[in-house]
Amino acid sequence: MAVKIRLARRGRKKRAMYDVVIADARAPRDGRFIEKIGTYNPNTDPASINIDNDKAFDWVMKGAQPTDTVRAMLSYRGVMFRKHLQVGVDKGAITQEEADKKLAAWIEGKDSKIAGKTEQLAKAKADARKAKLDAEAKVSAARAEALALKNSELVEEEAAEEVAEETTEVPAEEVAAPVEEAPKAEEVEEAPKAEATEEAPAAEKAEDAPAEEEKAE
Repeated sequence: MAVKIRLARRGRKKRAMYDVVIADARAPRDGRFIEKIGTYNPNTDPASINIDNDKAFDWVMKGAQPTDTVRAMLSYRGVMFRKHLQVGVDKGAITQEEADKKLAAWIEGKDSKIAGKTEQLAKAKADARKAKLDAEAKVSAARAEALALKNSELVEEEAAEEVAEETTEVPAEEVAAPVEEAPKAEEVEEAPKAEATEEAPAAEKAEDAPAEEEKAE
């Protein structure tokens, strides 16, 4: 019976997660399996790979064939490198102690790389968030400045309108007040009449003078 190490899909639509299973090559993808040895979640960054390395190594040494995706995952976790070292030990090329030391050094270097990548991603995410907040703050400041400028313009316009209304509300009589000299003109016109009335008796006296002269004669 051909045995494969492959993925079995689970999870909701567009958020798929997978189980790493040992199954018969003739079984359907999501059908029956022999053993579950881990999980794989591609929705995280970096992807979450949780595999029992010892079980995976045992099945690989027994001849189980991983699919391309699972092979990449096993290489990422060091299972395939461990198999390579174990083959060398079985052939007598290296001792078990040397193989264990090389594997430990490889795992340590791999863990440091993973940690560095995780920190880099976290820093990049924090920087992106900070840049976004700074951009939003700049936009808010620009909006506030534009609003303040608009308010100041409105205040100036209202003040100008109030001044214009005050100038237009001044009565026409008050504007023409300095020219109120009509009564003086009437007085000037009345003065000649008074003189005329005063001269009338003199004229009468002048007319009476000849009559008196006639009487004297």
